[in-house]
Order: sequence, then C-alpha cells, then structure tokens
Amino acid sequence: MCTSSTRTSKGPCYLSAADDPVKSSAPCSSPHASYEGEEEKPSEKAADEKKPRKRKTESVKLTKAKKKKMFLQKECFVAQEKQDTAEDKGVEKPKKRRKKKNITDALAASEPKPGCAADLQELLRDHYADKLSIIELEELQLPDSCFLARNDLSHSLSSYLKEICPKWAKVQKNHAIKRSVVLLIICSSALRTIELIKQLTAFKGEGKVLKLFAKHIKVEEQMKLLAKGVAHIGVGTPGRIKALIEKDGLTLDALKYVVLDWNWRDQKLRRMVDIPEVKVDMLKLLETRIIMGCRAGTIKLGLF
Repeated sequence: MCTSSTRTSKGPCYLSAADDPVKSSAPCSSPHASYEGEEEKPSEKAADEKKPRKRKTESVKLTKAKKKKMFLQKECFVAQEKQDTAEDKGVEKPKKRRKKKNITDALAASEPKPGCAADLQELLRDHYADKLSIIELEELQLPDSCFLARNDLSHSLSSYLKEICPKWAKVQKNHAIKRSVVLLIICSSALRTIELIKQLTAFKGEGKVLKLFAKHIKVEEQMKLLAKGVAHIGVGTPGRIKALIEKDGLTLDALKYVVLDWNWRDQKLRRMVDIPEVKVDMLKLLETRIIMGCRAGTIKLGLF
C-alpha cells in the first residue's frame, strides 16, 4: 500500500529516491534500463569483430624456427663436446692415405725409349734367375750377332722390315716349305695383329700372310691353313704361336726372321712385356727353339 504523499487518484504510486533507500542505492530497474543494456551487447560484439586477429600460421612458423634454432644449437654443443673429449684423450686424426701409382701412371710419366738387345737380355735373366741353374741361364744367353737393327721409333713396320730384310723379294721366291714361315712377327693381341697386317701392304709384295691368334679361330683351322699352302709371313700372339709349334702345326725349318713388337703401347700405355701373361708366353716361346736358332745363327731377332 502506498503511503507516500505523492500518490494521486490516477495512475500507480511512485516513490522517490529519497523515500526508498534500497532503490536509491541500487541501479534503476525500470524496463527502459533493461532495453538499453540489451542494445549495448551487439555493439560490443561488433567492436570485438573489428579487432585484428593474430594469424595461426605466424605462430607456427615462429615455433618451427625456434625449434630449428634450438636443434642447431644442440648439435653445435654436441660436436664441441665430442671435439673436446677427443682432444682430451689425445686421439690423433686419421692420416690420409696416398694414392698408389699404377703402371699406367708410371709409364705416362716416363719418356718412351726404344728397346734394345740389352733390354731383352735383362728380361730373360730376371725371369729365369730363380728357376734355372747357372749353366741353363748361360744357354739362354743371346749373342749380339743375332740381333738386327733396332727401331728408333721413327719407322713404320714396312720401312723397318725393308731395312732389316732388303732382299725380301728374293727370299719369298725361294721359300716353298709348307707349315713354316720365313718371317714371324710376335705382338700382344688380336687387334694389334690386324693392325700390323694392314701395315705390311707396302712390304709383303706377293708374299702370303697368316694371322695367328686365338680370337674366333681354332687351332685346328690354323693348322689346316698352314698345311694347305705356302705362307711367307706369320703375325700373331705368343700363346697361339707356341700352341701351334707344340702341336706340330707350325715348324721353324724355314724361319729366318723373328720380330718382337716391343715398343708399341696399348691404351693403358703397356708394352707387350708389361702385360704379365703375354710376357710369360713370349719368354716360353723364345725358350722353345727360337733362342737355339739364334745361337746357331739361323734366326735373326729384331725389336720393333
């Protein structure tokens, strides 16, 4: 019930702020005040929306960069610790191994020198020194008279053969023995054999040339060719020539000249005597009957 003096006959009773101490201290609870509060909320949301938001990608990038930096720092510390421990223990750093020089490097550095009789004599002596007795070694000694003029590295094969055998036309006409040749050229490989045969065109004249190597040709086929007709020149590898002599496919009855392809070098700068298997076959071939013919004076030996 309203007891205020401001009561009128019409309308509700309103108390003043002085009359009601509770309402005077509390905020106004009128319906108008509630509407005003509701209107302020959307304005606050709009203000929040207008504020710039921080991007997540930037924070991710920063965290990745920090992690990477921490990881690198950790690696540096670990490496430094390892280095310190190695120095403390007195561990020496491993020395770098020097690259061993192979025969190709050694031959490339050396100047090419033409072969001479002393080189072949020394090769025979070194190879058989621990295998034969002193008497047997003396039997392998070649007389200086059996050696032909050496190649001074200025000759082609044809010009060299013309120098050591000036009467070749007469020699080839007088030759009529089958299974034997007058001139035997010994080289290191089948490819080199073909090259030398091509170089013989200016020298051979009407003479017949046989290739004596093992590549794609059987021993029996070569034996048939030697027995079929008269051959004047034989060019081949020492292994196959030795096999033909052992099987009596090739005889040394008409042999007068033996030429060793001494100075030629392959792609690896190796001479015939620098290849171990070829060198052994060549020395065995010389040992069979060629050295005996040289000592007897029937065979002449040349180093091309």
